[in-house]
Amino acid sequence: MQDRVKNITIVGGGSAGWMAAAALATYLGKNASIRLVESEEIGIVGVGEASVPHIKLFNGQWLGIDEADFVRRTQGTIKLGIEFKDWSRIGDSYIHGFGAIGRSLGPLPFHQFWLKLHGQGRAAPIGAYSAQTVMAPLGKFAPADRNAAPNSPLADIAYAYHFDATLYARFLRELAEGRGVKRIEGKIVKVSQRASDGFIESVTLENGQTVDGELFIDCSGFRGLLIEDTLKTGYIDWTEWLPCDRAMAVPSERLQTITPYTRSTARAAGWQWRIPLQHRTGNGYVYSSRHTSDDEAAATLLANLDGKALAEPRKLAFTTGMRRKFWNKNVVALGLASGFLEPLESTSIYLAQSGITRLLSLFPTRDFNPLLIERYNRESVFEYERIRDFLVLHYHATERGDTPFWDHCRTMAIPDTLRETIDLFRADGRYFRNGEDFFALPSWVQVMLGQGIVPQGYHPIVDEMPEDKLVEHVEGVRRMLAHAAATMPTHEEWIDRYWKAPAP
Repeated sequence: MQDRVKNITIVGGGSAGWMAAAALATYLGKNASIRLVESEEIGIVGVGEASVPHIKLFNGQWLGIDEADFVRRTQGTIKLGIEFKDWSRIGDSYIHGFGAIGRSLGPLPFHQFWLKLHGQGRAAPIGAYSAQTVMAPLGKFAPADRNAAPNSPLADIAYAYHFDATLYARFLRELAEGRGVKRIEGKIVKVSQRASDGFIESVTLENGQTVDGELFIDCSGFRGLLIEDTLKTGYIDWTEWLPCDRAMAVPSERLQTITPYTRSTARAAGWQWRIPLQHRTGNGYVYSSRHTSDDEAAATLLANLDGKALAEPRKLAFTTGMRRKFWNKNVVALGLASGFLEPLESTSIYLAQSGITRLLSLFPTRDFNPLLIERYNRESVFEYERIRDFLVLHYHATERGDTPFWDHCRTMAIPDTLRETIDLFRADGRYFRNGEDFFALPSWVQVMLGQGIVPQGYHPIVDEMPEDKLVEHVEGVRRMLAHAAATMPTHEEWIDRYWKAPAP
């Protein structure tokens, strides 16, 4: 047997720590010693309540979690996408839905055929051609239709979840401990390094207990106890492109009708989220402290709730960006310890899960091959930078100049990689996926169109399709989706029938 790493210590709990613990215990077996150190005194951030469809893969296929059990235990609801209100202009609204747009033909994606007809005023808005963006505003939900044709928009209805992040961490802890993970309660007061190479050797707790390890997973939050406080890895600040640096979060009473989508509403100095759960609603205002005060932000948030607040607003301060290295020596940073991208597209939990699966793929032997570490860091940087560009797109592609914040976002310089993507799309609707970019063509197309970037033309091959066939293809998708959504149960009917959570 290879001389693989067998002694792993995770520093910090929360969703990131317990996701890592559950996955490592599942795939490294009983030959590994996995310990998680956390302190009840410190607590967790616990406001990440929305996800992307990748969580179904991580929970179901990777960890073997039963979907219904997960939803019930976390007071979960369905998320088909995100509704963006007032982002391009005040009064505008669109939904960025998960999954495909229409049906592609040969090498061309559906939106190219749609562009020709829409330019002639003969097609509905793009949201009428995606299952999720038809279902969401109607409050409908049903999983994929197993009898649908393979290329039908109904053959694979992508969706994610809203859930209580604290309950998710508790659920994962129970699973991880059942698979052999040992939890150690205590606050870390000392970190010891090996004199020869600076690798972390052990951490010492307030009660004097020493916990050693060969590999350390840093899930200690923004502080980055190991990756930053100890190893001085460094941080790349992206505030020049993503100027929000604060958030106010507050729970409120549950919605009377639970919507199967997240809502993001642009405000004077940032944006407000609304995430409906079975037992309550999660709310927050992400804002720039240079453009509004904390008191003003709290007042704005409380004035725009859909129900009675259940607590006082809680402030979070952050710097958008990433660590210069995600894996440094024998420390891998996950969750907030690795970096922070605001929750505009609900990528925080995904990035932690992606880091975990990447670590398992590149899992080291005790010599810690530097090529594995370099590959891990290179892929992590690529992923963060591409998600960064997608988030910047939302802010920059706006016609708003009604407040100093939006005027800054509209006129600011943007990364060259994003400028090229926008220019290509604006010319004739082309989008080229960059490697394994997390957000694929449907996401970029929906947001660019929703934010007012309308292509001046379309792909030249579209003109080769006879006019009647073009209309039949585009209109056929719209009719099929409208009919399918009309026959689906409502989101709440589905929850009540299959996934109703017990009263908290």
